[in-house]
Amino acid sequence: MTRLILASQSPARTTLLSHAGIKHEVLVSDVDEDAVQARYGVTDPHDTALLLARAKAEAVASLPEAEGALVIGCDSVFEFDGEAHGKPYTAEVAKERMLRMSGSMGVLHTGHWLVDCRDTDDSERAGSGATLGSVSSAEVHFMEMTGDEIDTYIATGEPLQCAGSFTIDGYGGAFIRKVDGDPHTVVGLSISTLRGLLGQANVGITELWTGGAADPAVLRAE
Repeated sequence: MTRLILASQSPARTTLLSHAGIKHEVLVSDVDEDAVQARYGVTDPHDTALLLARAKAEAVASLPEAEGALVIGCDSVFEFDGEAHGKPYTAEVAKERMLRMSGSMGVLHTGHWLVDCRDTDDSERAGSGATLGSVSSAEVHFMEMTGDEIDTYIATGEPLQCAGSFTIDGYGGAFIRKVDGDPHTVVGLSISTLRGLLGQANVGITELWTGGAADPAVLRAE
């Protein structure tokens, strides 16, 4: 079976892949995101998401464990009022951002980068040698949030490690009015974008299906 490695420690991304029935392994990169951005001087949110996704994918692809596999790296950057917002890390930063975001709208950019580490000389399942990427973007529209709601949300710890200080698949979903675009983008990995990248590497996404996709009836009951 074709191997797929997710170059990310994000529980949301690996859960999303598992629910989609896509078999994968997880190898976390040791990329210093601030150092990468400083080196290339990229400030545009769209380009930053792609740059960091590429850095993560290529770092993991260089590991011996990645030999013979396809590696997908992802990174998300939230664009609000023309500024790029990554993870807030502190409650103070998260609150300042969320007070501004209340009742407004921003764009979540998720960069994807695929590296094909399969042997290009393998006559049976030759690799493509591909190293390519794409960005999926979605508009996120927020409801009005009270100060108490924001404080309580931040106290859960959930928004501190999320681009833009929010999630759609956790407590933060209560404050999102609508999403224009692929909702998987907001989670941090667009399955349709992954399909497109795999196709360019001559791999059909159905080759990665395990038959273990989440049963919708079970998900509704949870």
